[in-house]
Amino acid sequence: MTGGQTRTEGGGTWTRLRRRKVVQYGLAYVAAAWALLQGIGFVADAFGWPAAVKQWATITLPIGLPVVLVIAWYHGDRGQQRASAPELGLIALLLLTGGGVLWFYGQRGEPTAAVVVATRVAVPAATPFAPPEKSIAVLPFVDMSEHKDQEYFSDGMSEEVLNLLTQIPQLRVIARTSSFSFKGKTVDVATIARTLNVAHVLEGSIRKSGDTVRITAQLIRASDSSHLWSETYDRKLTDVFRVQDEIAGAVVAALKLKLLPAQQVTSTHRTADPDAYNQYLLGNQFFNRSTPDGFRRAVTAYQQAVSLDPGFAAGYARLATAEAFASDYAETVAIRSAGRQRALAAADHAVSLAPDLADGYAERGFLRINWLWDWDGARADFVKALVLEPGNSQAQKGLGELLISLGRLPESVAEIKKAVQLDPLTASTWFDLGWVLMAGGQWQDAREALNRALEINPESSFGNYGLGCLELLQGRASVALISFRQAGAYWSLAGVAMAEHSLGHAGESQRVLNELIARYAQDAAYQIAEVYAWRGQRDQAFEWLERAYAQRDGGLSVIKADALLAPLRMDTRFTAMLKKLGLPP
Repeated sequence: MTGGQTRTEGGGTWTRLRRRKVVQYGLAYVAAAWALLQGIGFVADAFGWPAAVKQWATITLPIGLPVVLVIAWYHGDRGQQRASAPELGLIALLLLTGGGVLWFYGQRGEPTAAVVVATRVAVPAATPFAPPEKSIAVLPFVDMSEHKDQEYFSDGMSEEVLNLLTQIPQLRVIARTSSFSFKGKTVDVATIARTLNVAHVLEGSIRKSGDTVRITAQLIRASDSSHLWSETYDRKLTDVFRVQDEIAGAVVAALKLKLLPAQQVTSTHRTADPDAYNQYLLGNQFFNRSTPDGFRRAVTAYQQAVSLDPGFAAGYARLATAEAFASDYAETVAIRSAGRQRALAAADHAVSLAPDLADGYAERGFLRINWLWDWDGARADFVKALVLEPGNSQAQKGLGELLISLGRLPESVAEIKKAVQLDPLTASTWFDLGWVLMAGGQWQDAREALNRALEINPESSFGNYGLGCLELLQGRASVALISFRQAGAYWSLAGVAMAEHSLGHAGESQRVLNELIARYAQDAAYQIAEVYAWRGQRDQAFEWLERAYAQRDGGLSVIKADALLAPLRMDTRFTAMLKKLGLPP
């Protein structure tokens, strides 16, 4: 009842909707929303705002439609044709707030919390495909054996050919991790080449039966999918290394590369023992599972390989890598230390057996950075490895990590970008790039690198922890929690403890920190120190840094480039710790 008159509700549904102004309000809102989206798109393009701004607006504006329709029905019921002043004020406030949010994040060039997860794994915008002409990816050869039980052998064949090609300075060869990421997937050659930014792809198959093997290989030009070369080999297993050399030589010839005068496309660090080679390939398969059990089984297989052939340098180099990774999952500090000592001994032995084998130097350099803190020795190892094998992605990545440790950030960015080119689908390399960019205050570039790491591996502890740290450093603790909670194990606990502190939840921060210490004191001393430093508790932070030093915690290798430790840097104890580590002040 309004003004003493009764309003009737005669007519059909459409008539009632029009009488209550639902149709008119709805059409007006749709038109206004569409115009607003066009305006946002125009402004966003003009000022280079990120896609997240338009995505946020596209998601938010449709939500307002049912609100408008309810208001229209309500006003029709009261017989009013206009919204009241308080309602108009509320609508204006909502519009101003939404517009302010869009402007704020558009100015900062960063996504809102609502779209962090949605935009994290966005595929990069398409770019013109113009790879270096002398570039190649070696795909895993397909196991065509009758029982499909020779995958480790076919993988080993393609990996060995890849390693031979990395010896050619003029040829950019994509690392195994990236090229093997397409294994078992139905992806055409053109897509693979575009993803890896290469001009050529080598693929093949293996059919093994008894002591004979048929190997087929073909080199494809990505631009037109034409075959530059193909060949089939029927050989005894004892001739498998000769086939690898022939394939590599044929590829070089097809690409018309001129070798250096003293260079040959061959490896002199193989074993003449077929059983030793078989154990070596099994070790590779176990190691590539990237699980604690896989690392332990790889150690066993490599040990058997070098036991069968004590002069097998490549076997010792791989044994060093497996021992180092397996030691990370040791139950005690003493057992972990013993494993690392065995890893170092294996790397030393690989170098002594084969002074011109790059892998021995690359692995020893890795050990020297993370646990020996022998910076000069690590530099010598990585440089030597890259002289011997310019396309060695692990040595290239290691050199970049060494420069991070030394605090030489611009140089480290340049070297890690080279590693990214060699191994574009490895999350840890993108994390390294994101971490060093973050240390240098290049927030947007760091975010892009960390997002790329998570696009490749959404479950990456390093990637999620790094992105959480970036949000924390930029004052968005609530958003940081999203990433920290996905980091897993002690990374998650350390991140949450810092974020809760920044949010003013002192009790929750302490509870999580207590859990971190109770569960991971021997594994995460460095991360515990980060939490205390972030909370401004310098004495406790230095206490845990000392524990990290006693435990040979690998985290100390990035102490100079760790923005979370900024509150400690003016303390004389920080300078003393750098001196203990042999790092420049």
